[in-house]
Amino acid sequence: MLKSSNPKVLFIEPFYGGSHKVLIDTLTACLVDYTLVTLPAKKWHWRSRCGALMLYEQIPFVNSESVLFCSSVLNLTELLGLRPDLQSLKKVVYFHENQLIYPVREIKERDIQYSYNQIITCLSADVVLFNSNFNKVSFLDNLKKIIKILPDCRPKELKSKIEAKCKVLYFPVEYPEISVNDKPSEILHIVWPHRWEFDKGPEDFFKVLFNLKDENIPFQVSILGESFTDNPPIFSTAKEYLKEEIINFGYIDSKKSYYNILSSAHVVVSTAKHEFFGVSMLEAVYCGCYPIAPNALVYPELYPLDCLYSNLEDLYSNLKRLCLNPTLAIEERRKMCLDFDKYSTAAVVSNFVKIINDLVFS
Repeated sequence: MLKSSNPKVLFIEPFYGGSHKVLIDTLTACLVDYTLVTLPAKKWHWRSRCGALMLYEQIPFVNSESVLFCSSVLNLTELLGLRPDLQSLKKVVYFHENQLIYPVREIKERDIQYSYNQIITCLSADVVLFNSNFNKVSFLDNLKKIIKILPDCRPKELKSKIEAKCKVLYFPVEYPEISVNDKPSEILHIVWPHRWEFDKGPEDFFKVLFNLKDENIPFQVSILGESFTDNPPIFSTAKEYLKEEIINFGYIDSKKSYYNILSSAHVVVSTAKHEFFGVSMLEAVYCGCYPIAPNALVYPELYPLDCLYSNLEDLYSNLKRLCLNPTLAIEERRKMCLDFDKYSTAAVVSNFVKIINDLVFS
């Protein structure tokens, strides 16, 4: 990648792993000079609550840096209080997700601390970047609901103060160099490439697959994505109940093998309850899968309406239709026309460089 000489950036990332690491590594690769301070990607809740305290002694005193860049995991306001020398820098915060709409049964169950951290971080920043328009809009539109939880002394004009700083910078996707071969049309291959966590909706996904199996509708499935020591129990149940349909089960270490599986599948499904971009879905679609996703969250921003479902009955009907005629999935994917370039690493890096140049020199 061609490096450019730009204002020196101090990158601070309290959760340096996964998509957070990918973003930082992608952005730093385009810069001649930068400073990077990170914490390992573990114990997210502690990083979010105490990241400023954990980091403030590790950050070198400002030398030639002009811009401070951090993710919204960091409470930027606390850090600036602990390190007043950083206040002179232009401050940019990046939202991979926002805590204001994390799914909870009732508003009273929400731990407001995480939302509070993100709100005051925005107030301390000069520019607030979101990885999708949905992420931005959902954050701004839910500020009032969160602030209403305060018993009194609620701040006024909070939305307008933050909105003026907001921009969208899509997450950079490095597309695989892979040729999409002709897919077999005898049996539908479904792929679910998400983290094995509650907010990705595995219960809903497997409920639909169980119903398909109970009706003797043929399909194959690959359950990919990162798993953890404490996985939702439904995965063990599904592994046994769908043992005849499962052809891949678990995280794939090799990127090449992972992309080969994606390119062999007909359909990629999301049942997410909390999604602001969805790299794994976009990668699968790039590899030739037809996307089926909720008509909610970020998905209407990325995919045509025909790909979106309204409820589980709708998802079941869509999958059943394609299971009975896999050729339809192949044909419908070929008809899709998506602008993959605007999410590419090259496009995102170019936009990032422009943002920091405008911030420093305007």
